[in-house]
Amino acid sequence: MAIFLNKDSKVIVQGMTGATGMKHTKLMLADGTNIVGGVNPRKAGTTVDFDGTEVPVFGSVAEAMEKTGANVSVLFVPPAFSKAAVVEAIDAEIPLAVVITEGIAVHDSAAFWAYAQSKGNKTRIIGPNCPGLITPGQSNAGIIPGDITKPGRIGLVSKSGTLTYQMMYELRDIGFSSAVGIGGDPVIGTTHIDALEAFEADPDTDLIVMIGEIGGDAEERAADYIAKHVTKPVVGYVAGFTAPEGKTMGHAGAIVSGSSGTAQAKKEALEAAGVKVGKTPTETAKLARELLS
Repeated sequence: MAIFLNKDSKVIVQGMTGATGMKHTKLMLADGTNIVGGVNPRKAGTTVDFDGTEVPVFGSVAEAMEKTGANVSVLFVPPAFSKAAVVEAIDAEIPLAVVITEGIAVHDSAAFWAYAQSKGNKTRIIGPNCPGLITPGQSNAGIIPGDITKPGRIGLVSKSGTLTYQMMYELRDIGFSSAVGIGGDPVIGTTHIDALEAFEADPDTDLIVMIGEIGGDAEERAADYIAKHVTKPVVGYVAGFTAPEGKTMGHAGAIVSGSSGTAQAKKEALEAAGVKVGKTPTETAKLARELLS
């Protein structure tokens, strides 16, 4: 089993013919992802050769879906054009849009998130400013390195891309059912709670690792959800214990004001919900290992 992405997922890449899109399409193909097309209106009707795999380029998401049956889009579109690209994916009603792009204006993210809501949430958005998601051994939609872990029974949801990679590597001997990087911008599509709900329902996930960071109240809301709805063990880590107040740290959403959004406040909320919280990524991995044994 897996959440959101599996071996049957048919993936298209919006922005495939750009430098970043080309690089990561090649890596996703190497991980076994079933990439059925790219989208670029200016190059529609052409194909791109990825080490012997010919991938067709379509003029729109709707055309790509009609011709290939695609149900996932990964977006490597520059920030200025990302809103239009996501809206196009929503209009085509593709079930999953994975927005990798960093630096999208919050106004644009809020606009396409609201647009997806107005259209009945037929398109799940992951991101923006995220590493995407991977179901090891099945499919990889984004930029998560496919060779740092293996299939297993841990579900991972994380705001941070690099901490996603570290946690997957630390627990590589146990492996993961799916790992989802939700991104650290102030406005994102899929949240910690969405992933927790999916992992709770997945029979092949035995334990959930949740990585948060300073800023906002997403982790506190997740803690409340865990207390009420999650029966599986959850291990947490909150990045930013040493962050100075009022200074943005890394992600656009990682800013602390007063006691609100601090790592300590988030840690206390999670522990009150029964979550074991590590002070470092390595300690968090150790807690997960102990619970599974």
